[in-house]
Amino acid sequence: MASTSTPHDDEPPAEPNEPESALQTARRQLQHAADHLDIDPNVVERLKHPKKVQEVTVPIERENGDVEVYTGYRAQHDSVRGPFKGGLRYHPDVTREECVGLGMWMTWKCAVMDIPFGGAKGGIAVNPKDLSEGEKEQLTRRFTDEIRSVIGPTKDIPAPDMGTDPQTMAWLMDAYSMQEGETIPGVVTGKPPIVGGSKGRDAAPGRSVAIIAREAIDYYDKDIRETSVAVQGFGSVGANAAKLLDSWGANVVAVSDVNGGIYDANGLDTHSIPSHHEEPEAVMTHEAPQTVTNDDLLELDVDVLIPAAIGNVLTAGNADDVTADIIIEGANGPTTSAASEIFAERDVPVIPDILANAGGVTVSYFEWLQDINRRAWSLERVHDELEDEMLAAWQDVRDEYETREVTWRDAAYIVALSRIAEAHETRGLWP
Repeated sequence: MASTSTPHDDEPPAEPNEPESALQTARRQLQHAADHLDIDPNVVERLKHPKKVQEVTVPIERENGDVEVYTGYRAQHDSVRGPFKGGLRYHPDVTREECVGLGMWMTWKCAVMDIPFGGAKGGIAVNPKDLSEGEKEQLTRRFTDEIRSVIGPTKDIPAPDMGTDPQTMAWLMDAYSMQEGETIPGVVTGKPPIVGGSKGRDAAPGRSVAIIAREAIDYYDKDIRETSVAVQGFGSVGANAAKLLDSWGANVVAVSDVNGGIYDANGLDTHSIPSHHEEPEAVMTHEAPQTVTNDDLLELDVDVLIPAAIGNVLTAGNADDVTADIIIEGANGPTTSAASEIFAERDVPVIPDILANAGGVTVSYFEWLQDINRRAWSLERVHDELEDEMLAAWQDVRDEYETREVTWRDAAYIVALSRIAEAHETRGLWP
C-alpha cells in the first residue's frame, strides 16, 4: 500500500496539558480495538496509514487584485469496503495530519454503520470569513480542479464540513461536471436538493445523535420524559438533537453557542431558540433564568450531556467534575483519551461520535444512492431509513458492549475494525 504518512507504529502520548491530535487519537483507538480481536497484525499496521494524501496549492485572485495562495489537502485512508467518503473543511488550522486522522475516523464511522464506503477527509487552510462569496466560489472551483483526478462518484465523494456548506458542494459538483463534460451529481453529497441533494441531509447528524441518546436513555432504564439534557453547541448537530429530544419529551435544560449558554432547570423551549444556521450566535439573546459558560455547562447536574460543538472539550482537567449520568458525543472527538479513561473508571457511559453522529454520512450514502439512480426520496423515507440504520448499528455495538464487557467506544471500534479487517483479509494484499 502506498503511503506518504510519516509517523510510525504506536503514537507517543501527548504532553500532559496538550490534547492528542486527531491522528494520535485515531491510531490509539485503532490499537485499543485491535487488542480485543484476533486479527492479523499486518492488517492493523496497514490501517495506521493513509492510502494516499494529495497536497495542492490553490491560488486565487482576490477582489483587490492580489493573488493569494492557499494549501489544500485530500487524505484518503482506506477503500477496502467502497469509495472514499468524507468531509471537506475550510479552516485556518487545517493540516495534513488533521486530515489523515479525521479520514481514519471516517473509515471507522462508515464501517460501524455498515455503509459501503471508506474514509477520507480534506480541506483548505483558510479562514472562509475572510473571503467574499465570489472568492470562496473561486477557491472551491480551483481546488476542485486540483484534486479532480482523485475524486469521483466511484472514487472519493466529498461532503460539507466545518466552513463549507451545501452551496460549496454545488460549486464543487458544477466544477467537476464541467470538466467531465456531463452532470455528475454523485461526486459530492450535502448539496442543495435542487441539484441532487437529499432531503434531511443537513439535520441528519443531529437526528442520529437524538436517536442514539433516546436508545441510551432507555437502555439505562430512564424515562425520557423525566430526563434532563444539556447540549453544548447549538449548530446543526446540537440544535437538531436538542429540538428532537425536546419533541420526544426530554427536559432540555441548557444549550450554548460560542458566546456561552442559557440554563433553565424547568426546561427550555428549544424550538423558540434560533440555531446557529438560522441566526448565528443567538443563544445568549434568548431569555432564561440563568446564563452559564461553555465550561460550566459541561459540569451541570443533568442526566445526559451532549458535547456537540468542538473537539477536546472533555479533558483530564474537567472529567472528574462532569456529573452527567450519560455522555453522547455529538461533535467529532469531544473527549480526550485521558478523559475517556477517567469516565471508564467512574463507570460513566460515553456513547462515541463514530456511532452517535453518523447520521450525516448515512444520509450522504442515501444521497449518493439517489444520485446514481436519478431518483429522489421523500423526507419521510429518509427519516425512516435513517432510523432503521441507526437502530441496527446501535444493536451491533450494544451486542459487543454486553458480550465483551468493554466501553461503548471500544465496542463501536470492535464492530468497525472487525468488518474492515475481514474485508482486507478477504481481498488480500496486491503484491
